[in-house]
Amino acid sequence: MKVIVLGAGIVGTASAWFLRKAGHDVSVIERQPGAAQETSFANGCQISVSHAVPWANPSAPMKIFKWLGQEDAPLLYRFRPEWLQWKWGLNFLRECTPVRTASNIRKIVAIAEYSRQTLQAVRAETGIEYDCLTRGILHFYTDQKDFDASLPAARFMRDLGCPRESISADEVVKIEPALAHSRTRIVGGDFTATDESGDVYKFTTGLAGKAVEAGVNFRFNTTITRLLSTGAGASAKISGVEIIDAEGIHQVLHADAFVVALGSFSVALLKPLGIDLMIYPGKGYSATYRVTDRDAAPSVSLTDDAYKLVMSRLGDRLRVAGTCEFNGYTRELNATRCDIITRRTRELFPQACDYGNPLFWTGLRPLTPSNVPYIGATRFSNLFLNTGHGTLGWTMGCGSGRAIADIVSGRMPELDFAFTRMQQRVSEWLAAAGGAAG
Repeated sequence: MKVIVLGAGIVGTASAWFLRKAGHDVSVIERQPGAAQETSFANGCQISVSHAVPWANPSAPMKIFKWLGQEDAPLLYRFRPEWLQWKWGLNFLRECTPVRTASNIRKIVAIAEYSRQTLQAVRAETGIEYDCLTRGILHFYTDQKDFDASLPAARFMRDLGCPRESISADEVVKIEPALAHSRTRIVGGDFTATDESGDVYKFTTGLAGKAVEAGVNFRFNTTITRLLSTGAGASAKISGVEIIDAEGIHQVLHADAFVVALGSFSVALLKPLGIDLMIYPGKGYSATYRVTDRDAAPSVSLTDDAYKLVMSRLGDRLRVAGTCEFNGYTRELNATRCDIITRRTRELFPQACDYGNPLFWTGLRPLTPSNVPYIGATRFSNLFLNTGHGTLGWTMGCGSGRAIADIVSGRMPELDFAFTRMQQRVSEWLAAAGGAAG
């Protein structure tokens, strides 16, 4: 089949790679001049199966209420006159029950673990270099109540097969000696040895290059204006995608199937078709510092629970990312939120980096209320979704790309995951198989 993928972040690029491996004629449409130029550009760089506990959990409402109005809070919610923001917030609260949280954790662990294994296979096959470290992820706590509250979640994760081990403060410093400066404040941690880190931008651009070699056509500097549909009910399908190409010329591109991997921008594209995705952009921040003392900088990827920051060593750079701002599609830098990242990193590792020349960045994470992405089919027979991965796009990217390639190809993916509209799609497959057999 001829397949068009919309979006060239980690999710879209991985989708294109696996669709091509499945034998399809694949094109990718991207408005930026290259792959991984938006949310995949400068994130926290963790492959973190251990971070499967969704933001929507029983403790979340009280924390969010406490943070309201605090400009430097880990989560800053700016109320806007937008129905989607309010509707998203109500759905988020609904997901905070213990039963829903447990169900969402199971789904996230399933796709994240599958994706980590898929990433390892792609790495072995392609040899892409992306500052990969396989030293695990160390999550440390400086508040006893927060550490105590983490213990049941860690046990549940272990029951699901994720080796997230709760450890003492001394064990935290033993795993990452650069934290010795902060030993008196650390009360405990958890460590997941199978987790990884690496530069998502380097990996995605490297995979895009390999995909081009394999025959994928990337059309950069190309704006998607709308999807064109035909038919109704069971016969509804997408007839084409309208674009403005790099020369400013309007065109309509046709294909047998279309995959939407546009992150937060999937919502506006699909709404005219009657597909209302529950995705809201969460503006995340990152800072990249030049390492000046290799021994004083962390070499294990870290999560600072108190400030909700993640830290990953990328060769001679230290990437620190986190915080979230619900403020529509704006991407301007908030100086207060940038300063808190530098202040906290310098506090933990005072001699490690050049803190006078940070590279700050923001990206719009496509957040669903449950933290579970949309991967699967739609009511249009040839339109598929691979979007809404929130803070775990890098963690889930390769696995969701492999899964959507299976679905587009008419195969059920290997993992146990709540794929979008798949019950209906499986029924259609069975009916078609029965008709062919008859």
